[in-house]
Amino acid sequence: MPVFEASSIKTVVLHRVGNKATQEGYVISHSPIRLTPRLQDVLVQYFLSSFKAEEYYHFEADDGVDMNPVFQHCSNIFADPDSLVEESCAMAGLLYDASTHANIKGGDLFVVYFEGCMLNGEQMDAVGLFKSETKEDFLKVSHGEEEWSRQENDESAQSQFEVEVQEGINTAKLDKGAIVFNTEAEKGYVVSVVDATNRTVDALYWKDTFLSVRQREDEYYNTHTEMQAYKKFVTDELPQQFEGVSKADQADMLNRCSNYFKQNDNFDLQTFAQEVIAQPEVIDSFKEYRVQYQQEHDVQMPENYDISESAVKKQSRAFKSVIKLDKNFHIYVHGNRELIEQGEDEKGKYYKVYFKEES
Repeated sequence: MPVFEASSIKTVVLHRVGNKATQEGYVISHSPIRLTPRLQDVLVQYFLSSFKAEEYYHFEADDGVDMNPVFQHCSNIFADPDSLVEESCAMAGLLYDASTHANIKGGDLFVVYFEGCMLNGEQMDAVGLFKSETKEDFLKVSHGEEEWSRQENDESAQSQFEVEVQEGINTAKLDKGAIVFNTEAEKGYVVSVVDATNRTVDALYWKDTFLSVRQREDEYYNTHTEMQAYKKFVTDELPQQFEGVSKADQADMLNRCSNYFKQNDNFDLQTFAQEVIAQPEVIDSFKEYRVQYQQEHDVQMPENYDISESAVKKQSRAFKSVIKLDKNFHIYVHGNRELIEQGEDEKGKYYKVYFKEES
């Protein structure tokens, strides 16, 4: 996880980037923002507090990473930090060219040079790209000249207060951001990405079109990909290949997978198959599906790797072992599969659940 406790802003430039599809245009600045100590503190908190996950990316391009424009501009900034203003103007133009869908909101683009960032115990500089798309109303309270009324035993003051509504950026919410750490340049740098405002396919322009990044193949990547593939196998593939696979069976298999990743530091495919799947014919089916999944999704899944705790925590949220029965009941399966039975009688289908205590 990145650590920003000692991070500070050396230079920050602000541009306004509109929607190209509606010909809003963009406005660039040729000088950095003047930083006061108070503004420095607020901006550091605003820019960096949302970057907590260990999911990292690399810049990529079909003809090699050197052909990725944002990678090139960041490389130039790392080589000469004083070039940030010039390079940031070019990146504002790139972002405008990427904003071609009608639903993309215009916004303020901050390009920042950071010093003192920590990644995996190593201190380094970083380039930050942040776009604010959402404006919110806030109240500004002011007062005129104070008219002091002092009487005996009265130290109160009288004043005329004014309240007005202004529009601005909520510094507790970062819309879009990317931090490019000055390491692994030959692979496309290490990049952390945040996109909190748009999750639809047409709005993935920030990560896919503008930045053009791919996920870094590390512990987080391996763990996330493995759990995602296994969940899809259990929920989609298993019922098609084997008759009599119930929702309770699927819930049990997902629980055992989640427990394996939570209880182990390392993943080993053979051990995982024996402990989690157990049945030889299902093991063979999963291994075949695993090969197919890698080919279809263009991912690499090694058979041995260190497990990422943060990836397990995030992916486990999707491992909800819930059996939904019409609109009447939900059964949450957390443990022993032997304590739940499925059947059918004259009234219809049913589940029988055994327990010791009710709470």
